[in-house]
Amino acid sequence: MADATLQTRDGHRDTADGFMSLRDLHKGYNVTGARIEILCGVDFDIAAGETLAVVGASGIGKSTLLHILGTLDRPDKGRLLVQGEDVFTYDDRKLARFRNMSIGFVFQFHHLLPEFTALENTMMPALINGMPKGDARKAAERILVRVGLKERLHHRVTKLSGGEQQRVALARALALNPRILLADEPTGNLDIANSEQVHDLLMELNRELQMTMVVVTHNLELAALMSRQVTIVEGRLVDMDRFDRFGSRAKHPH
Repeated sequence: MADATLQTRDGHRDTADGFMSLRDLHKGYNVTGARIEILCGVDFDIAAGETLAVVGASGIGKSTLLHILGTLDRPDKGRLLVQGEDVFTYDDRKLARFRNMSIGFVFQFHHLLPEFTALENTMMPALINGMPKGDARKAAERILVRVGLKERLHHRVTKLSGGEQQRVALARALALNPRILLADEPTGNLDIANSEQVHDLLMELNRELQMTMVVVTHNLELAALMSRQVTIVEGRLVDMDRFDRFGSRAKHPH
């Protein structure tokens, strides 16, 4: 990745210190003939190793933002810089490789393959990346043990509890030691006890692996564990302390 500082036309300085930077990001959709703008000129920086919670009502663009951060969707306009390099200048093949190597995803519904074991599911990202099967198995075993599933490696995921399935999903996301973990309502489908266990595990792994974490959540307890909480107001990201002061009239997006 590029190390140089980039001076942009809007005056922002994009450096490796910012790790991830959104610059003049726009995204909208056509719905029944009308154009709905979801993100409107987002400018935002995320530090390496930072934990960020994106909170707020449904429909304000939280998942859209996460999909762009994860390069699952491209913006209509604007840039996503990772250590100073705009990843949306990549062609689809290079972007897919960047996503596979650098980003881990956890969703509310785990999307595990039901016919496979916990170990086989966790091996998938490494196998897709071309890692030899033996190395993929070792990497998967190591992270599954770390998330507390040493005794469940060879169980089909349909035989696991909801909390265990979400741990497998988390292990799968971390199998390649990504620099960025993106989570969309990671405990939204779990009971209180399992939610608290996953919350604690996320924070432990962030400290151990020094990975940057962005979590979309309605769970205020999980949001409170993050080092920073933001919401989306009028298509832009706003720190929650600023939103609390200005409410829906906040005009000072990050």
